Amino acid sequence: MTSFTTIVLLLLGVLLIVEGIHSYKEDKHLFKKSDTLSNLAVGAGYIVCNISSKGLQLFIFECVSKFSLFHISERWYVWVFSILAADIAYYWYHRASHEVGWFWAVHVVHHSSEQYNLSIAFRVPWMKNFTGGILFWIWMPLIGFNPVITFFSIEVCLLYQAFLHTEAVRKLPQFIEYIFNTPSHHRVHHSSNFKYLDKNHGGILIIWDKLFGTFQKEEEKPRYGLTTKLESYNPLKITFHEWVTMFKKMIHSGSFRNAVNYLIQPPGWSHDGSTKTLKQLKKEIAEHKALRKKCDRNCAECPLKQRKLMLLNT
Repeated sequence: MTSFTTIVLLLLGVLLIVEGIHSYKEDKHLFKKSDTLSNLAVGAGYIVCNISSKGLQLFIFECVSKFSLFHISERWYVWVFSILAADIAYYWYHRASHEVGWFWAVHVVHHSSEQYNLSIAFRVPWMKNFTGGILFWIWMPLIGFNPVITFFSIEVCLLYQAFLHTEAVRKLPQFIEYIFNTPSHHRVHHSSNFKYLDKNHGGILIIWDKLFGTFQKEEEKPRYGLTTKLESYNPLKITFHEWVTMFKKMIHSGSFRNAVNYLIQPPGWSHDGSTKTLKQLKKEIAEHKALRKKCDRNCAECPLKQRKLMLLNT
């Protein structure tokens, strides 16, 4: 498994160099030196954290498998089913990472860059494997999937996505775009355009988003980064800025219940309404549009009403 990951990372590194050369020749400005160095620094920190966390993850899977409900064979087709199972679990983990404050504090690291190139694949949160994300896959060894196969399937799902962080590939053949997650779909996911927010959470397959209502096709050019820009290239600030912000809000929230809500509510939730979640913003926009439409209709009727009054008075 380690050799497989190493080969994938080496391939990613080679493609990163190729993408950089292509960007330079075409003068596309896909790379910003300070941002790329920050991505690689964050990636180096993740690799260090990953050494211990992956061993812990496999150990937990081994322990859970002792209580498995069934015994699933290890034939070749089981590996396929295992990857599919890991992928749908990833969809819900990834979606939770955008809809639950605790997980967003981790995942925000990956979205904070305003660039979009293969170096973003290295911008992985250091705390990713220490904050409970494993719970989204714990059911796999519990129902009988081999712990090693489960572990491998998760890695395949994660490593596949590394190659999606590029603007060099515009669109793939239609049948691929329909079924699989592609650079086009993932560009939408990394965008801060309002219509693109919290869309396309799939790992390998994009069909989960289509099934659960979170799919958005790439239309206008994405703007990358956070809705509130993080103006720092310091790996420590990139990694921990959201934690600091969240805990400060919890301390000044006024009650234990409010403090807990900062952990479990979507990003943007506030106890005093000073900031809004995406759902709240969409609701306000819908209400505003409905009110404006009603107002326009009433205004259009006003001349008719005035004319009727004039006729009645003559």
